[in-house]
Amino acid sequence: MERAGLRRRVDQALAAFLAAQRARLLTIDDALADVSDVLAAFVLRGGKRLRPGFAYWGYRGAGGTDNDEVVAAVAALEWVQAAALIHDDLMDRSDTRRGEPSVHRRFAARHAAAGWRGDGDTFGNNAAVLLGDLALVWSDEQLHTSGVDPATLARARPVFDEMRTEVTVGQYLDMLTPVTGDTSLERAAKVARFKSAKYTVERPLLLGAALAGAAEPVVRAYSGYGLPLGEAFQYRDDILGVFGDPAQTGKPAGDDLREGKRTYLIAAAYEKASETDRAELDRGLGDPELAAAAVDRLREIITATGALDRLEAHIAVLTGSAMEALGAAPIEPAARSVLGELADAATRRVV
Repeated sequence: MERAGLRRRVDQALAAFLAAQRARLLTIDDALADVSDVLAAFVLRGGKRLRPGFAYWGYRGAGGTDNDEVVAAVAALEWVQAAALIHDDLMDRSDTRRGEPSVHRRFAARHAAAGWRGDGDTFGNNAAVLLGDLALVWSDEQLHTSGVDPATLARARPVFDEMRTEVTVGQYLDMLTPVTGDTSLERAAKVARFKSAKYTVERPLLLGAALAGAAEPVVRAYSGYGLPLGEAFQYRDDILGVFGDPAQTGKPAGDDLREGKRTYLIAAAYEKASETDRAELDRGLGDPELAAAAVDRLREIITATGALDRLEAHIAVLTGSAMEALGAAPIEPAARSVLGELADAATRRVV
């Protein structure tokens, strides 16, 4: 089955789940239509469905047979993603996501349009906390109501639980790093690994392996492929956060600089920057009012230190390592082919 076919099936599983949840919420109060509508727009609007893709093809590669129940189960990963993005946008005070208003901005606008009492931004922020929490709750519910038999789900639960813990503590480390001023490559790599890399590729693969009852050699091969590929995916994202085209990223140019993210790219720049350039980086990073000219200047510094070229080379090495592990993995050939395509989709997003 081609990747586009799986995306459609994942979308259908999410839409069916959302329809049931909407009906459920409206039995509580009509005001909850806003909650349902915003989450539906957030989850169903576009997206490559990379995480369900890795999980599904990890399952097929380990000998699992296609069925709608497994598709519904791996669709639960999109709720974990939604929770992470909603909370991340709130913590970063991001105005947009995928070219549309972020969830906290949507609810602040709803407050203003209705002329409600109190502070609209506070209302929007609080709503985003709750919707992110609800998305995480629904990730669990989508998994255990997928129709996959209980014994199979019991094998998969430890992977799913570990993944959700990792991404949550990874978010905390991402929030902690700027305030401590830690610009080490070691810290940046750890944040990338736990905030994004593991839950984007490795854990979905291992979830699929668990659903299929995979043997240990397959599990080891999936980790050998998934972890470096997930790190390469996050490092590509870090580059796009500084140098990306807003038309493609859906975020303002240089947004990661305004948010003060201490990514691997930034850590590599600090390591090689002169004292003067390091001081300029310190002044600019985390300034929410950073003008376009200042963004360009920080980009110049990062490029001049060789950090961009260095990270591109690191991405190539990580991707090569992942593909080598995939080539040696004892899995079904059709799944190996699609996982190779997914690797390309994850790491070759253009600036």
